[in-house]
Amino acid sequence: MPTSPDQALRLLIVDDSVEDAEAIVSGLRNSGIAARPLRPGSTEELAAMIGAQSVDLVLAAQRARGIAFAETVQHVVASGKDIPVIAIVDGIDDASFLEAHAAGARNIVLRHKPQQLLTVVRAEWRDLEDRRTLRRLEARVRESERRCDTLIESSRDPIAYVHEGMHIRANGAYLEMFGLDSFEDIEGMSLLDLVAPQHVEDLKGLLKRLAKGEAPPPRHELDARDIAGNVFAAIMEFSPATYENEPCQQVIFRRQEIDAELALEIESLRQRDQVTGLLNRPTFLHALEDAVTEAAQGQAQHGLLMIEPDHYQRLLHEIGLEAADHMLAAIGERLQSMIGDDALAARFSEHRLAVLLPNADHKATTALAERVREAFASHVFPIGSRSSTITASIGGVQIGEKIASVTQVLAKANQGVQSALDVGGNCFEIFDPAAADRAEEEHVQAWVTRLRDALDQERFVLHYQPVIGLQGDTTATYETFLRMDAGDGELIKPLSFLQIAEENGLLWEIDRYVVGHAVEIIGQRIRAGKPITLLVKISQSSLEDDSMVRYIGERLAAHGVPGERLVLQLPEAKVFTHLKATQDFAAAANGLGVRIVLEQFGVGLDSFQLLSHLRPDMLKIDRSFAEELPKNPDNQERVREIVARARELEVLTIAEYVADAASMSFLFSVGVDYVQGEFLAGVAPEMSYEFE
Repeated sequence: MPTSPDQALRLLIVDDSVEDAEAIVSGLRNSGIAARPLRPGSTEELAAMIGAQSVDLVLAAQRARGIAFAETVQHVVASGKDIPVIAIVDGIDDASFLEAHAAGARNIVLRHKPQQLLTVVRAEWRDLEDRRTLRRLEARVRESERRCDTLIESSRDPIAYVHEGMHIRANGAYLEMFGLDSFEDIEGMSLLDLVAPQHVEDLKGLLKRLAKGEAPPPRHELDARDIAGNVFAAIMEFSPATYENEPCQQVIFRRQEIDAELALEIESLRQRDQVTGLLNRPTFLHALEDAVTEAAQGQAQHGLLMIEPDHYQRLLHEIGLEAADHMLAAIGERLQSMIGDDALAARFSEHRLAVLLPNADHKATTALAERVREAFASHVFPIGSRSSTITASIGGVQIGEKIASVTQVLAKANQGVQSALDVGGNCFEIFDPAAADRAEEEHVQAWVTRLRDALDQERFVLHYQPVIGLQGDTTATYETFLRMDAGDGELIKPLSFLQIAEENGLLWEIDRYVVGHAVEIIGQRIRAGKPITLLVKISQSSLEDDSMVRYIGERLAAHGVPGERLVLQLPEAKVFTHLKATQDFAAAANGLGVRIVLEQFGVGLDSFQLLSHLRPDMLKIDRSFAEELPKNPDNQERVREIVARARELEVLTIAEYVADAASMSFLFSVGVDYVQGEFLAGVAPEMSYEFE
């Protein structure tokens, strides 16, 4: 399943009951899946939706009367698209199971088992994304092979490919070196035929060892001879390769025209970063690719560490940009002194270092990470004429069969570094596919501890974005945005921690913190003669009893704030699944003068039906409708519909994520009451927008 919180699941639900369909969507959203649902009312609508819309999954009731399950599958198959169909059943037996699979269902779920449905949806979505990724990768591989072939042909290096010692490909420079006119002159010829007789046995032994899977030497020196029999000193470089899906060896033949020792020195310099003295990125990536390939074959496991100095920008500010290279050199020297002779250290990017620990299990990788962390934390680094203490955040990966992809390995290592930075630095996080559950538990516990500390020490802060009236209202109005102070001026956005806070029962405390501070700030502004209205998000956990409403009443009274100055925002998806609690909460809040906004409005299967049960003061149109609004007639029509219905009900409307002047013009013309977005003003720690 995609990990990006912004990626939506495009879901088509075929079910006779709109309430049951909405319950499915709400369940998915409550579990953190941003579902974008469609529900056809007829076979014609089904065909149109599958043909015109981009659909990820189809959930279809096996006993639906309006659109038969077989018809649904038939339309999906006829579209030629890779769209998994999941059958929804009320009960399961051998007959219904076989019938659903025979009709073309990839999986079956019980309607009254929401957790089972969630598990199956996630699994099928993940499999779908894997298939899409595989197709994209196969296309890229084909394109890469084409480009590589072109580059090899145009390369000035003499390059050939040999299989079992026989030539299967050679470029122009290779043919020229040996005096050949075309590849046909060498096709099928043994590599040994291009070597002086006294070196044939050595090369034959090397080729046999390479065929058994041994690693090639960095260079192999010998005397070569061209087609005319002229002998010349040469250097051969071997590397494993694949040509037309066959394993082979890539051979680079170079004339040895310079001193051997000088050649070795030049080669060493070519592989090193000149600032730190460590390996450079290309050389390290080559070694990492070999390690990953070896792990994929189940022959070994290795450890990878990514090391980043904590608070790097602050360090630069303290020591000066001109001393940056001195700092990196000191860090590189300290790292090299700690890792031993077996490990490879490199400068991977501007200020990130990397270590590859061959033939290391999880215990050895973790031990090295701790040694490196301690070596940084306990050391005073000389930086030119100055010195400084530097701690490090370390992300690690245990490379084995379960994660035998360079892209995955680097992504997990980067996630580990970012996670270590997010929890304050001076720590490490090692991803081990064999112990992912343990790692996740430790990660969550670290976040819970940090959230608890942030609440106790009041390390949450509020930022603000102006909400601007389009129809003449000049009231100073802002939406509040929560940030967590990570120390040293670093702020963490809620997406990093809200899911963990919800799962560990901390969300209601965060709600109280935000609401309490918002009321206090409103009171301060009123006393300063600069009254404001604040929009504040609260979660469904605050709807479970009347304690939040009582707390709001106490805070309003304590700070002398009129209730209408506080506007509480609730997402449409959460309201639908907590409707009775929301109704009671809204009635109590309205009794204090506090207004209610229904946000993320318009993406439900029947958003307007919700308004017959709950009458909010404002509707905030879902951000997805702002995407390319001037060019998207479907989004324009949906916004018009929402505004028109809201006006009938005397409910105000807000459009967020406004991106350009054309969108502003459209929103004004259709009668949207308020707008906000980066085009008008961004989120900032101060409230300084001129509303007049």
